[in-house]
Amino acid sequence: MEVTRTELFPGVHLTAVHTKKFKSSMLGLQFLLPLEEKTAALNALVPAVLRRGTRTCPDMESLSAALDELYGGSLEPMVRKKGETQCVGFAGSFLDDAYTLEGEPLLERAAALLGELVLHPRTQDGRFFPEYLEGEKANLIDRIRAQVNDKRQYAQIRVVAEMCAGEPFGVDKLGSEASAAAITNEALWDRWQFMLAHAPVELYYCGSAAEERVKAALAAALADLPASPLRTPPARPVEHGAPETPKLVEEVLDVTQGKLSMGFRTGCDAWSADYPALTLVNALYGGTTTSKLFMNVRERLSLCYYASSGLMKYKDVMLVSSGVEFGKVEEAKREILAQLSACRQGEFSDEELEWARRSVVSTLMAVLDSQGGLEDYWLGQAAAGLEEGPDQLARRVEETGRGQVTAAARKLALDTVYFLKGKE
Repeated sequence: MEVTRTELFPGVHLTAVHTKKFKSSMLGLQFLLPLEEKTAALNALVPAVLRRGTRTCPDMESLSAALDELYGGSLEPMVRKKGETQCVGFAGSFLDDAYTLEGEPLLERAAALLGELVLHPRTQDGRFFPEYLEGEKANLIDRIRAQVNDKRQYAQIRVVAEMCAGEPFGVDKLGSEASAAAITNEALWDRWQFMLAHAPVELYYCGSAAEERVKAALAAALADLPASPLRTPPARPVEHGAPETPKLVEEVLDVTQGKLSMGFRTGCDAWSADYPALTLVNALYGGTTTSKLFMNVRERLSLCYYASSGLMKYKDVMLVSSGVEFGKVEEAKREILAQLSACRQGEFSDEELEWARRSVVSTLMAVLDSQGGLEDYWLGQAAAGLEEGPDQLARRVEETGRGQVTAAARKLALDTVYFLKGKE
């Protein structure tokens, strides 16, 4: 597996993973945009409207027919958040040329369809086709509203919003319901034009085709993309320290199980030399089924229905997520912090550390066996301006010692506690 990165046009980069491991090839295009409250919903809506129809495939039926000709290929709209960068565009797959019935090349046709989706939508009176705009706008509003239905996920969204209020990271990747409802056809058209002319573009390919062929196919597909020297790469997020007194937030909804989410500042992110140590802290603390939160808070003490921790790789944030009985929240909170204190003091066995290391390394190496995992990993690295592969990060994790792990744990500071409780 060979990974290459080239600049096709100014501000338009291609990350290509050359491999014969998979029977399908993967292709993607993402615009990288600063995450901002005023534009998040607009950005999120653009790919959904583009996916409804193009100049030559004006509706979903004709688009599906074009994808069927790629042996049942796919090209789906994507909206993701990588640190403080909003990534919007398309990702899809099609049968690798090595497996077509008569050896017919599909890469060029797939790239052309991707270019058609991005650059040549179906229009009416110089704007997006109104029916498509209104339909996808309603879908976006429904998606934003539906976030509250998954209470575990909702609690994580809320703790991030409270913890990072005033920071770009506090903005949801879909934007707010109010900003989505206010979108007009003119505003969305102008936003799409802005993206075409100003946003850095990240292209992705994974498959068996040679690099020069991939570059030629995508260059031809994007020939109509405006030439622009203004595609400025995203800035690295600013680190913020935790307040002296953690912020406490309670919300009441009709729930039968409390959701306790705790946000920590890590003093470390993907750009930091000690990031591998932080991944081990997370695995030791709450990132695995052998972690202190799982073994002690959930299993031994039965204080939580679930308890886990997770890192925001491209932001100095770690979240602890737990489900608790309303009457046990303070006890659970104390024990969650006590387990962190144990990590800070180095109170973990060599066996625990090795379990954590094996888990982190295994997760990183598993990325190499997943086309979707590879695409998502390299998109994050591209948005961050980093070039380290998952196997290289795994090697750094292997070389990280106990002292580095405890030092990384001591940097963690509680910032915000969010508790979702039921109605009296």
